[in-house]
Amino acid sequence: MAHHKRPMAAIHPRTFRWEAREGGKVGVITLDRPERKNPLTFDSYAELRDLFRALVYATDVKVIVVTGAGGNFCSGGDVHEIIGPLTHMTMPELLDFTRMTGDLVKAMRACPQPIVAAVDGVCAGAGAMVALASDLRLGTPRARTAFLFTRVGLAGADMGACTLLPRTIGQGRAAELLYTGRAMSADEGLAWGFFNGLHESDALLEAASRLAGQLAAGPTFAHGMTKKLLHQEWNMGLDEAIEAEAQAQAICMQTQDFRRAYEAFAEKREPRFEGD
Repeated sequence: MAHHKRPMAAIHPRTFRWEAREGGKVGVITLDRPERKNPLTFDSYAELRDLFRALVYATDVKVIVVTGAGGNFCSGGDVHEIIGPLTHMTMPELLDFTRMTGDLVKAMRACPQPIVAAVDGVCAGAGAMVALASDLRLGTPRARTAFLFTRVGLAGADMGACTLLPRTIGQGRAAELLYTGRAMSADEGLAWGFFNGLHESDALLEAASRLAGQLAAGPTFAHGMTKKLLHQEWNMGLDEAIEAEAQAQAICMQTQDFRRAYEAFAEKREPRFEGD
């Protein structure tokens, strides 16, 4: 096995909770400051970024679930621990910070594991961007998603919002949310394609874990290829995209999972994928 690969299920983060499920194949990140609606801090931004970067080399974790404790997802950057200090920083320090927050989104997009966001209650600012940077989103009827950067005097362009949000819900809808900072309701989020489904609060994490378990039981090498091309093809014309997908499928056709699927089909049984 390559020397840079390592198991990740047993890690112990400092700034959020981490739980391995499905025999270590599903990692559940829980933002856990419920008394403040789970805001992000300088430290949690950095630790989340580092975790998603490290997941590129994980041998065990195949899918990630991101959620929040206490009935809310994430209220964004902590007003006292982040926004206050930012008003006293120099421009180079500010750019270091905004690049770090963007690096979290880049790390989420670059890791091969599909990411499922389980969103209840408040999902605001940087928290809304963490949900948006995920691959799939499940919400509750209580979910309120707000890209509220303009409410604090900033551009709606933050952490990739002006690229990711229009591609997810459409240009006009994204423009409205980014200019006004208003909250998108759960019903709007479902109708607009932001949410893949809605569940009651007490069933949300179970639904997200079930979805993650289904993905983890699938051909996970091929899932990583799917995620890579969903990301890379934004910058391709159709001819380049078709060629990239031809190469991707030729690679996947060399995997054992492809052979397992064929043999299972021939024997009229369900395949058991192992990710190789």
